[in-house]
Amino acid sequence: MKDEEIARLRLRRQHLTGVPLATPEAVVGWLGAAQAQEFVVAKWSLARRCSGRVTSADLDRALAEGRILRTHALRATWHFVLPDDLRWLSMLIGPRVRARMVNYYRKSGLTDAVFARSQAVLREALAGGRQLLRTEVAAALARGRVATDGLKLRFLLLQAELDLVVCSGALRGRQQTFALVDDRVPAAPPIPEDEALAELARRYFSSHGPATLNDFIWWSSLTAARARRGLELSQENGLRRLEAGGRTYWMSEAPARRATRGTPVHLLQAFDEYVIGYTESRDVLAVVRGLDARSGAPRNSNPLTRDGQVIGFWRSVIHPDEALVDVHLARPLDAAARSALEDEIERYGRFLQLPVRLNEAP
Repeated sequence: MKDEEIARLRLRRQHLTGVPLATPEAVVGWLGAAQAQEFVVAKWSLARRCSGRVTSADLDRALAEGRILRTHALRATWHFVLPDDLRWLSMLIGPRVRARMVNYYRKSGLTDAVFARSQAVLREALAGGRQLLRTEVAAALARGRVATDGLKLRFLLLQAELDLVVCSGALRGRQQTFALVDDRVPAAPPIPEDEALAELARRYFSSHGPATLNDFIWWSSLTAARARRGLELSQENGLRRLEAGGRTYWMSEAPARRATRGTPVHLLQAFDEYVIGYTESRDVLAVVRGLDARSGAPRNSNPLTRDGQVIGFWRSVIHPDEALVDVHLARPLDAAARSALEDEIERYGRFLQLPVRLNEAP
């Protein structure tokens, strides 16, 4: 199997082509977790896998109602996760992320005693269903005599999320608030580690496959031994092996096909799971031109793909009455690709609920 074919399979597995998923919640559940630092385009990543009627405002409501949470889950960075998945994911991944952060914590003077004190303050400040902005959290910690200078506030909140004390609340204006996990996530008994490993591997290779074991290790933050154990256990659920280009890939049976008009063009974000969900085999996105989806782009740009291959980069500036999309192309588009790009721009406008103006930068 050629790399281009692996890329097309991934497009379909991730529901960027083929049958769309019904809701953003279904997308998050299918992917297992979706990286979410750049908030507006992270929401676009979820909506792009849905039917085409999902808007940015719909995603804001899902987050406000707690149907989707934005919190630190994998790789010490923001992810969208489902409430029902948060507890077992944190049990499985949280200690591993903390182990990776221990030197940063030590350099900032953060000890177990400091974390315990800060989390007690957070529980009190957020009690009764209160939701606070980051600045308000910092003020509450200061009143509780917990220092937040330098990187301390960032690390205190990160560890509070990993310890299942806080998670995302509703937006207030354009800013995220923090809420208590116990107010937003149903209580659930812990599940056996093997069951959690198998479930995480099953979701990853079903939604991201074909993918390698090293891809899964990167994505999940698991140790190699635990990732391998998860892969072994998940093979009982129908994963199959594929050898291509000197690598061993794993995938589940393909999702249902649906005819895709022409050659698909996608406005992806730099942290879209189609881009960031791999490490060893990320190069299958850049077979045609040798462009790297994560480097060589204009600053603050995102990859533009055609048929799963990077053909350029884009970025958007959103104004109250319109959005401007700058596109940097590696080569001129033919008529079919230009039509597909215009369709994608129109869809992005529906998501934003704004007219979108396209500018092709030199």
